[in-house]
Amino acid sequence: MPLYREGGSSGLVVEDPWLRLADDAAVPADGMVLVSFARWREARAALLARRGAIGVALANTDSVEALAPDVSRLDLVVLHFPKFSDGRAYSQARLLRGRYGYQGELRASGGVLQDQIAFMLRCGFDSFESEQKGFGEALARARTLFSVVYQPTEDGRSPASLLRLKRRNVPVS
Repeated sequence: MPLYREGGSSGLVVEDPWLRLADDAAVPADGMVLVSFARWREARAALLARRGAIGVALANTDSVEALAPDVSRLDLVVLHFPKFSDGRAYSQARLLRGRYGYQGELRASGGVLQDQIAFMLRCGFDSFESEQKGFGEALARARTLFSVVYQPTEDGRSPASLLRLKRRNVPVS
């Protein structure tokens, strides 16, 4: 499946450097590996002891809180959208970025549609798996799609309420 990241006049299609391991596959001694959350919980110590980057794929029903103590050790977290109308991965992304301070790559997979890119970026996603035609061009435009936002999120943009206060010269702490 194509992997997209922001950049250039159209979203960059990049080669996925991560090796996705099945739960019963042998873990290589080094290299970038992506494991399921179940595998992470089962083999956490062994995965941390190896050389190379580690990524964890969460289902939208997995507990982000259970992963929280380890977010500083992870280089990639993949959040799954089983269908476009299921938004639980948005909440997981906000928790990872906002509450738990996750700084690594946050990837959206599954039912990832170009109509939702701007919202995914605001929640902290920075890479996307999608087979939708025109996804790269939509990604390139997504950050400029809305000039004003209403909710504070992890993208650092000031919400409309704060902009109004600043315009009225009201001190904002």
